[in-house]
Amino acid sequence: MKYHPIDNALYIKNRKNFMAQMQPKSLAVFNSNDQYPISADSTMPFQQHRDILFLSGVDQEESILLLFPEAADAKNREVLFLKETNDHIAVWEGEKLTKDRALVVSGIKTVYWLSEFEKVFFELMTQADTIYFNTNEHYRQSVETETREDRFIKHTKEKFPAHSWAKSNPILQRLRSVKDAIEIDLLQTACNITEKGFRRILNFVKPGVWEYEIEAEFMHEFLRNRSKGFAYTPIVASGNNANVLHYIENNQQCKKGDLILLDVGAEYANYSSDMTRTIPVDGKFTKRQREVYNAVLHVKNEATKMLVPGAFWKEYHVEVGKLMTSELLKLKLIDKADVKNENPDWPAYKKYFMHGTSHHMGLDTHDYGILWEPMKANMVFTVEPGIYIPEEGFGIRLEDDVVIQKKGAPFNLMGNIPIEADEIEALMHSKS
Repeated sequence: MKYHPIDNALYIKNRKNFMAQMQPKSLAVFNSNDQYPISADSTMPFQQHRDILFLSGVDQEESILLLFPEAADAKNREVLFLKETNDHIAVWEGEKLTKDRALVVSGIKTVYWLSEFEKVFFELMTQADTIYFNTNEHYRQSVETETREDRFIKHTKEKFPAHSWAKSNPILQRLRSVKDAIEIDLLQTACNITEKGFRRILNFVKPGVWEYEIEAEFMHEFLRNRSKGFAYTPIVASGNNANVLHYIENNQQCKKGDLILLDVGAEYANYSSDMTRTIPVDGKFTKRQREVYNAVLHVKNEATKMLVPGAFWKEYHVEVGKLMTSELLKLKLIDKADVKNENPDWPAYKKYFMHGTSHHMGLDTHDYGILWEPMKANMVFTVEPGIYIPEEGFGIRLEDDVVIQKKGAPFNLMGNIPIEADEIEALMHSKS
C-alpha cells in the first residue's frame, strides 16, 4: 500500500461497536471484493470492499472477516480468513498478509487460511441461530454485477436454510457515517493532497491547454503524495462542458475567456476527498462570471452554517433552495413570477441548480448515512452548490468537505484550498 500504516485501534473499536448491535446467537460475515476482469488476462486494479476494510483494515483480495460475539471458543469471536501466501506469490505479486502481519493490521488474533473457511464456518454456524449478510443498500447503488457477497449469500442460504438472517447494512450505515478521529485525520490528508494538486494546476492553466493535461497534472501530484489517484472519475470541464453535470471526457481545449469547472479529489488510504473549484482559463474572471461566482460562494458559505447536529438532510436542502432562489433573483436569471408560479416539486431555482447540495463523505465518495435521521457531530458532508447557465456558456460549482461539530459551524477540511475569486486570480497571475 502507498499509505502509511493505520492504528489498528480504529478497527478494534469499529468491530466492538458493530458486535454490540448484533442479535443474540448471531454471526456476521464480510467478504472482499472480486478482482474484476477486463479481457484476456487483464483485470481492473483491486479495490477493497469498504465494509471489511472499515472493520478490519485488511486491504487485500480474497479475504473474509467473521464476527461471532458468542462463539463457544473465545478465539473464534473475531476471525480473519486470508489467501495463503508463499514464496512463489511473493515473487509474482508481491508480499501478501501473513498471519502475524494481519494481527498488526487488524488487531485480530485468530487468522486462518482461506482454504479452511468452509470447515470453520460450518462449525460456527452450528452454534448460531442468525447470520448477518452484508447487502448493499446505499441509496445511490445501481449494481448489475454479481458480487462476491452475492455469491456467498446465495450459497449460505442454500446450505443453511434453517437459519434466520439479518442485514449488517443498517448497523454499518450508522457506524460509518460518524467518523472516528483517526478517520478525520485520514480525510484531512486526502484533502491536503487535493490542495497540492489544485495549487499545482493554478500555475499550469493557460489558454490553449487541454482538459486532459490538467487531469494529468492532478494525477502527478496525487501519486507523488502517496495517493492511488482520484477518489472518483475527475471532471475537468471548460466552457459549456461545465453544464454537463457528469462530464468526464476531459478532451477539449481550454479557451481564453472560458471558465474551467474542476470536480476532483484525491483518495488516501481508501478515504475520499471531493473538491470543486471553478477558475478562469486566462486567470481573470469577467464581471458577469465574478457575479455568478460570488453568488455560488455565498450560498456555499451560508449552507455550511446549517450543517449542525439535529439538522435533517431534506429540510436542509429546502433552506438551501431558498438561498439559491434569492441569488438567482439578484442575478436576474429568474424573476418573481417564476417563483410565484413554480412547481413545488421542481422549484424555479432548479432550472439553474438541479442537484443536491450535500452528501456524506468517507470511505466512499458518496458515503454511508441514513438521510431521514438527524445529523450528528463528526459526520462529514460535502457542500457543493452550483449555477449552470448554458445560454451564457459557463457553469460554476464550488465544493468543500466539512466535519459537523458538537457546537458551532462545521470544520472545513478544505479551508486552506483557495476559493475566493481574488485569491484565485492572484495565484494564477503569480506563475513563476
